[in-house]
Amino acid sequence: MKRLLLLTLLVLIGACAPQQTAPSENPTFPRVQGPVDFYPHSIGIYWIYLPQGDPIDYPKYRLSVLGPGQWDRQPATQERFSGRGQERIYFRRYSEAGVELLGFKEQITLTKVTFDPPMLEYPPEELLRPGYRWGGRSATSSVFILPSGTMKQADLTINYNYEVKGIQQVQVPAGTFEAYVIELTVSDDKGNQTVQEIWFVPHVGEVRTREGLLLVEKSF
Repeated sequence: MKRLLLLTLLVLIGACAPQQTAPSENPTFPRVQGPVDFYPHSIGIYWIYLPQGDPIDYPKYRLSVLGPGQWDRQPATQERFSGRGQERIYFRRYSEAGVELLGFKEQITLTKVTFDPPMLEYPPEELLRPGYRWGGRSATSSVFILPSGTMKQADLTINYNYEVKGIQQVQVPAGTFEAYVIELTVSDDKGNQTVQEIWFVPHVGEVRTREGLLLVEKSF
C-alpha cells in the first residue's frame, strides 16, 4: 500500500526550488495579451479534459479555479480537479516567480500532501522558451485528515527535471494550438521514475496534462 502511494505521488508531483539553465536562442511566442493571464488562474474559469485515446462521449474531468484560500496560513489560489470518482483541491501560488504548488487535498481519501519548500511547476513567463530547464528536489509529507487530527501516512523525497523541448503544433479535441512541449522526469530515492509530456499554451493553459489528459473545452 505504501509503495502504491509513492508511485501515485510520482505521477502527481511537479517540482520545487529550481536549478535553472540559460534558455537557448530558439524563437518563443510573441508576448501578446490574452483574455486571461499567461498562466491562467482567474476565478471561475475551468477546463474540461479527456484521457488521450478515449471516445469524446466518455466521462470527462474538470479543473476549475475556485478562488483565494490558505494553505498552512499561506495565501494561495484553490483549484478543484474532479471526475470519474476523483476530487482533489490544489493550492497554488501565482506570482512573478512563476507557479508554485504548495500542496493538495484528496477529498475522497481525506489525504493531505504538503511540499516543503513549495514546488515550482512553471518558471517566470519570460524564461519559458525552448531549451530552458529547471529542476531540483522536493520533500513531501502525506497525512490522513481525521476528526481527531491528522495521522502521518508517508514521507517522500522527489528529484525532478523539466525541459522545454520545443514549440510544436498540436491537435486536441478543443482544437489546434502552438504549444510548448515540456518533458518532466520525476524520480524518488528508491529508484522509481516517471517521464511525462506536457503541452502548455500561453493564455490557455495545459492542453495536455502530465497525466495524459487532453483539453476538450474551456470557459474562456
